Amino acid sequence: MTEARSLPRNAALVHAFLRRHEGPATAYRILDGLRSEGVSAPPTVYRALDRLIALGLAHRVESINAFVACVRPEHDDGNGFAICRDCGHVAEFAGGAMRRTLGEIAEAQNFELDHATVELSGRCSSCRQADGEADRG
Repeated sequence: MTEARSLPRNAALVHAFLRRHEGPATAYRILDGLRSEGVSAPPTVYRALDRLIALGLAHRVESINAFVACVRPEHDDGNGFAICRDCGHVAEFAGGAMRRTLGEIAEAQNFELDHATVELSGRCSSCRQADGEADRG
């Protein structure tokens, strides 16, 4: 895996933005956050995101059309995201069991699996707990 410090300037800026940003960010949110750094065009952000994704330093969360920094770069054989529908928090997960199960499903379909991304939609523990406290209050 490529070290973030050896990235081209724009990719390094986008990576740093994603790492410090609270939750997922759209390309236009990234652009707005980096205008003061001289990043002024959407293609610049998209090229940087493409590079980061290719290097395993960022992920696109398809269902919400947003991007997050990779928190588990050691897992390159598949990953997943648990996305809270209330607060928007995205938690990354990965694991061999998930990869094996998806591989078995693909094999049953006579399909060769290269990579898999799973997106779970629901409610995080903080939002569920907040609802529980509101019900008691």
